[in-house]
Amino acid sequence: MDAVSAEGVKKTYSFSGLRQPILDGVSLTVKQGEFVGLLGPNGCGKSTFLRMLAGLEQPDGG
Repeated sequence: MDAVSAEGVKKTYSFSGLRQPILDGVSLTVKQGEFVGLLGPNGCGKSTFLRMLAGLEQPDGG
């Protein structure tokens, strides 16, 4: 059974009139009882992705 599932998540922000893709087609499936770490450099969208999984922020697609 999947505890968390996301498929093809997309998110874009606008900075100074320019649209910048933050996430583009990110997918994740976590089964019940699994432990998962989300790793990446600063500014790559880790926190944005987690906020969307928690329902605190809306994705642009996916």
